[in-house]
Amino acid sequence: MFALVPETVARLHSAGTTVRIERGAGERASFPDALYEQSGAEIVPTRDRLLSGADVVVTVGRPDDSLVEMMPKGAILIGLLAPLGDPAYVQKLAKAGITALSMDAIPRITRAQAMDALSSQSNIAGYKAVLLAALALPKFFPMLTTAAGTIPPAKLLVLGAGVAGLQAIATGRRLGAVVSAYDTRAVVKEQVQSLGATFLEIDLGADAEGAGGYAKELTPEQIQKQRQFMVDHIGASDVVITTALVPGAARRY
Repeated sequence: MFALVPETVARLHSAGTTVRIERGAGERASFPDALYEQSGAEIVPTRDRLLSGADVVVTVGRPDDSLVEMMPKGAILIGLLAPLGDPAYVQKLAKAGITALSMDAIPRITRAQAMDALSSQSNIAGYKAVLLAALALPKFFPMLTTAAGTIPPAKLLVLGAGVAGLQAIATGRRLGAVVSAYDTRAVVKEQVQSLGATFLEIDLGADAEGAGGYAKELTPEQIQKQRQFMVDHIGASDVVITTALVPGAARRY
């Protein structure tokens, strides 16, 4: 297993489940191997031994082809698998006899909040994106007044005002930037303004809110109109953070 914290391992161990953890898997999250061993896990040095005979495999991101091939037929795979935009990957899992449970496909409802990994990771992504931008930007985020003069604040533009976007807005405001945001869904305007940011509005002819509160994919005509509108705003910004996510749409880079 790849994506369990020691507290969860302890509960599984108490229930009689044998838990194997890849050596060093938790180090970047500040969970050393010793904590896993104290929780009852077995630390395994190689992935082939880790996956041999496994009934359930828990991972953070999508396992690559080599790991899928190592999994026993009939195993259950749990993780952030993003299956909707890549049917070929789903077919590969099915061919290998793997039952997959994708954490990013869990409905955003009250009963499932404790399993909403997508929202929790989006929150972190929005926060971290602003910190990385502040480090990379060759100027300060807040307005600074010095004896030599005043330095104006950085201008931050956030595209997409979902969970990640709202966190990016809040973090940018806390760091002192002048923040504006855009989203195809008019319903988020109030949320953006409540965080002290300016909401950019463009008439696309129809609201782009889809099922479950997510944005839906725009038509080619709407995309062109949107791009023309954004040119001036992007050009006037010091930092642009994009967080928009359309469930099931293929990612474009």
